[in-house]
Amino acid sequence: MNPIVIIPARMASTRLPGKPLAMIGDRPMILHVLERARAANIGPVVVAVAEAELAQVVAEAGGTAVLTDPALPSGSDRVWHALATVDPDGRHDVVVNLQGDLPGLAPETLAAALLPLADRAVDIGTLVAPVTEPGEARSESVVKVACAFPDAASDAAPRAVARALYFSRAAVPWGEGALWHHVGIYAYRRAALARFVALPEAALERREKLEQLRALEAGMTIGCARIGVAPFGVDTPADLERARRMLADVA
Repeated sequence: MNPIVIIPARMASTRLPGKPLAMIGDRPMILHVLERARAANIGPVVVAVAEAELAQVVAEAGGTAVLTDPALPSGSDRVWHALATVDPDGRHDVVVNLQGDLPGLAPETLAAALLPLADRAVDIGTLVAPVTEPGEARSESVVKVACAFPDAASDAAPRAVARALYFSRAAVPWGEGALWHHVGIYAYRRAALARFVALPEAALERREKLEQLRALEAGMTIGCARIGVAPFGVDTPADLERARRMLADVA
């Protein structure tokens, strides 16, 4: 595999406008994410931006930014267009889509997203972490994955991979057993990403407001690798304050 990491970022967040440039410590959030992606050392890192001011911040920090059309409908589309710009010859056969709102991401987490692609039948790799709190299971903002690991009750084989059967904001599957929190990081085979962005919005995707259901409805295979703890995402002002506290403690 020859991966490239692309971080989609735009200023027009509904719940937290200007989110990529929100300050955490002495740096904007997008630079924290860029630093973590570089530290993963799995391939070159590009930030796919929608605004020139964001591109300038990334460039001044020594990063590579690609300006994409602000009208693109999703982060996945932004990633695909940036890929076409920086790698038109197709040297990179795997594209890691890293969300720009994960400033506390552990760098090794990105490498884990590649594990499912060891199986040639898997189109897209992603990550899951165990749901540990009842509030997580009930929260619609925590996306759950219906998947089954052979050792779901233990940590004996953290590198195990399971096939995703469904994603939901509800607590699926029903009954006793582990629940899995989906971590929104994807490792696409390049051909899978090309196919995905060409597909129309799907019915279940529209209902659950979950883009990955488009891939499942189209018959694509998503493989899940386990990590111990889901990285903390920033979606709201309260999340931002929490991230500031958490990263201040680390520093």
